[in-house]
Amino acid sequence: MEQARMDRLKDDGAAEPSLASLASLYLGALLRGDRQFASRLVLQAVDAGTSVRDVYLHVFQPAQYEVGRLWQLNQVSVAEEHYATAATQLIMSQLYPQVFAAGRIGRTVVTACVRGDLHELGVRMVADFFEMEGWDSYYTGASTPVRDVVRTVKERHADLLAVSATITQNVPEVERLIDLVRAEPACAGVKILVGGFPFNRNPELWRRVGADGSGSDAEAAVATGRALVSGAPPPS
Repeated sequence: MEQARMDRLKDDGAAEPSLASLASLYLGALLRGDRQFASRLVLQAVDAGTSVRDVYLHVFQPAQYEVGRLWQLNQVSVAEEHYATAATQLIMSQLYPQVFAAGRIGRTVVTACVRGDLHELGVRMVADFFEMEGWDSYYTGASTPVRDVVRTVKERHADLLAVSATITQNVPEVERLIDLVRAEPACAGVKILVGGFPFNRNPELWRRVGADGSGSDAEAAVATGRALVSGAPPPS
């Protein structure tokens, strides 16, 4: 049904579906295991003028949230959740010509999940949003040992470190990483941004772990990170 609908839209020159409809179609494709159709949906929408930012925020993000919710309710399996995440990561990579098109602004961000945190899609989206703003991002992926993150921040001469924890049990590891960064003289000027479910649930948690700010999603992370490195007050 979804395939026929998209074919009619394309053949008849009709308007593209709204972002909410696109997200629903995309989610349906993921749950059916139809990665090719999910990719086609997104690429057609971008070709028709939908911004990559809107696709990330209003298609990928709500679809992944819903897959996670269904997994918590035991309505999808771990394998299905992993498939949906891998499919979204693949489709994100197909958008990289647009992601990397912005001119460089001379800023560097290191983005990482702390050790034990395997849910990397959110922080990868954050890295891509910084790239779209002209930053050079160095994305270390899931479950990165804290000392390796500190070494990377030093070696990349990062202006900003963006750290993700998607479950509450990993918050102490975020705090440990921040303590190590603060103790490293070569990282004295580095600002630290945190994000993920525990920080969205408790808006003051970023202060307790010693960070400089937090971002509720990729767009908010970029706005806060930009303010932090420029010395401006973070957006409220």
